Amino acid sequence: MRQVGPNHYSPMTPADLDEVVAVEVRAYPFPWTRQNFADSLEAGHQGVCLRAVDGTLLGYFLLMPVVDESHLLNVCVVPEMQGNGLGVQLLQEIVRVSREQGMGGVLLEVRPSNVRALRIYERFGFEQIGRRKGYYPASGRREDAIVMRLSWETDRAVA
Repeated sequence: MRQVGPNHYSPMTPADLDEVVAVEVRAYPFPWTRQNFADSLEAGHQGVCLRAVDGTLLGYFLLMPVVDESHLLNVCVVPEMQGNGLGVQLLQEIVRVSREQGMGGVLLEVRPSNVRALRIYERFGFEQIGRRKGYYPASGRREDAIVMRLSWETDRAVA
């Protein structure tokens, strides 16, 4: 467990999944299922929870190592806590964990309609490297994904 201000990080375990999924369904119109999270943890992907001093879940992320970089599978801040810098804290922890594991960068996909996330990723130093057509489910259609990458050479975040 690692402290960050009054908050702390802890590994995501199966015991966290009910709480994580409850946040996920509030945060996203097309949320991951409990089974998606369970399968990811079982596959050895690294899940991390950000919690307040009282244990309240503030956010989480899941990382999958792919050769020499981390693939950010899911990141979320509890909806009522968004806009308070927790997304940046989570990104800083994602970079710290990835560097600690010897990775050279972080790859992610984001919906073009998720303007808030796009702005945070761009300010953090992520650069668009591609687009995946019809990647995400959307109401009655599919939505593309913007593929972004942060390499340590372009990292503008506080290390």
